[in-house]
Amino acid sequence: SFSLLQGCRMRSTKTEFVSCPSCGRTLFDLQETTARIQDATGHLPGVTVAVMGCIVNGPGEMADADFGYVGTLPGKVDLYYGKEVVKKSIPNDDAVDALIDLIKEYDMWVDKETEEEEEEALTAAA
Repeated sequence: SFSLLQGCRMRSTKTEFVSCPSCGRTLFDLQETTARIQDATGHLPGVTVAVMGCIVNGPGEMADADFGYVGTLPGKVDLYYGKEVVKKSIPNDDAVDALIDLIKEYDMWVDKETEEEEEEALTAAA
């Protein structure tokens, strides 16, 4: 039920993700990378993260996201805060950690709760 409310933008209980479909211009494994980003940041209510495979359409499609992760060169990623590029040419292997650091830098990070704490919080909120 919380997912339905989140989809209607009536209640935000987890991170929202925007991702482009993969195409010939995608500069990294979009599904694997999106899964890694979801695993690392999926506990941040009210935060929107866009994962875009290339620089061609990515910045326009992620305009409403808080943070953007965009492939720019083979093996490199640019990170955005809103519509502004804030970190350029980050190696793919370091980019998820750099995204986490960026979210922390803008004070939108909260530490992950344990599953028991999450269940108690959801029960109390209901």
